[in-house]
Amino acid sequence: MNEPVRIGIIGAGRIGRLHAENLVRRIRGATVAAIADVVLEAAQDCAAAFSIPGAVADPRALLEDREIDAVFICSSTDTHATLIEEAATCGKHVFCEKPIALDLPAIDRALGAAARAGILLQIGFNRRFDAGFRRAHDLIAAGAIGRPEVLRITSRDPAPPPSEYVKVSGGIFLDMMIHDFDMARFVMGDEVEEVFAVGAVLVDPAIGAAGDVDTAAVTLRFAGGAIGVIDNSRRAVYGYDQRLEVHASKGRILVENPKPDQVLRADAAGDHGAPLYRFFLDRYTEAYVAEAQTFIDALVAGREPPVTGHDGRTPVVIGHAARLSLETGRPVRLADVASGPG
Repeated sequence: MNEPVRIGIIGAGRIGRLHAENLVRRIRGATVAAIADVVLEAAQDCAAAFSIPGAVADPRALLEDREIDAVFICSSTDTHATLIEEAATCGKHVFCEKPIALDLPAIDRALGAAARAGILLQIGFNRRFDAGFRRAHDLIAAGAIGRPEVLRITSRDPAPPPSEYVKVSGGIFLDMMIHDFDMARFVMGDEVEEVFAVGAVLVDPAIGAAGDVDTAAVTLRFAGGAIGVIDNSRRAVYGYDQRLEVHASKGRILVENPKPDQVLRADAAGDHGAPLYRFFLDRYTEAYVAEAQTFIDALVAGREPPVTGHDGRTPVVIGHAARLSLETGRPVRLADVASGPG
């Protein structure tokens, strides 16, 4: 594919605006031709902010535009799978934010359409492109600490989301821990075979009333024999907490929280440092740039992007298995839910 790659963005909300700004200002080899949002004013505002030539309400206008090479799907989760199918039909390459869908049959239809059309598809698991997590992956893949034996991932948000969001998000395992399920596979270089989940409502009773938990821990059994533990909380009063540790036969790797600065001040009251980032967009600013650049580079080179449709599907399978484990109080093998509910 020749440069610049002409991009259409579907969705002008928070994540759509983020990608729009990065593509316009920080990504090599790409140009944004148009942005679509069902709220036309949102598309127009984003287009004006980042000097994007076109703004429309109907995403079909982007998909049917022969001058557009690829689309970034940044709309609501319930639209992702259908838009992937429509983009494939129109021969457009796709970057799609996670998750592809909340149910596996819809994911499979979308992935089938992409495969038949021969388009390139990348799923937006941005944490893979964080410098610290990527370095951990690279070191483990190179055998720097021997065979991984124990994985621990901690993810805690500064504040809980509205209960109305929880009702449609798929719950903690599919809107929050899904990133950690992907990170577990990515860092360990291995597949999860079984999960066991526990959870509680300790943060916001409204989340419990919506049918979800706000505090959860999941143990993972990997195909190679290693064990993983993931803990999530919807509330961390001290900031956005994202850490990872891998214990292995020849050592360990620890990825701590980055901070806005590394200055440490000491006085009579003790040591004082910068607080954690408070929002995921701040914590992962550079990761979002790196993942978009990787997608554009893959299109130009004509190679498969590194985060495939399979990578998008598998964390959803793990999420369903975790939910079933929470409900039944027993371990659940992924093979038992791999075809999806219903």
